Amino acid sequence: MEALTRRSMQILRMLYEKGKSTNTYTLHVKQDEFAKQLGISRQALNVHLRKLRDLNYIRTGRGFIDVTENGLNILGMFSTPAFIFIKVSPHKRMYAYKKIRELTVQRAFRVAGDVDALLIVEREKLDEALKKLSSIDGIQDTRSYVAIEAIK
Repeated sequence: MEALTRRSMQILRMLYEKGKSTNTYTLHVKQDEFAKQLGISRQALNVHLRKLRDLNYIRTGRGFIDVTENGLNILGMFSTPAFIFIKVSPHKRMYAYKKIRELTVQRAFRVAGDVDALLIVEREKLDEALKKLSSIDGIQDTRSYVAIEAIK
C-alpha cells in the first residue's frame, strides 16, 4: 500500500467529514471551491485528487467527489454499519422519538414488533450513539449489533 502525503490524507479526511453517506461518502462541490476551502490552488488539488483516484480511494465527476470503501479503510473507517434496536416506554415514545431525530445517525426507523425503533449508525460512532441514547428519558433498553460484512 502506497503511503499518502499529509495533504492527501487531509483531503481524504475532509471529503469524508463533509461528504454525505450513501454507500460511499459523497461531497457535492466544485473543485475550485474545494481548493479554496483547503487553501491550495486548483492545480495542486488536481494532483492530489488524481493520485487518490488512481489508488481507488475516491471517484470524481462533474460537481461531486466520492470517498470509496478503499478510501474509508485507509482512514480507519468501515462501510459496514452498526444497528441499534431500542425499546421505549409507551408513555415516553413521542418524546424519545423527538430526541432520536436529533441524533447524528445514518437512518432511524420506528418499527413494529419486540422493539420500537431501529437506528443504523456508522460502526465507529456506535459508542457515541449509545451514550447519547442512555441520556434520553423513556428509553428502557438498547441492543446493538455490528455488521461483519455485506452478503449482497
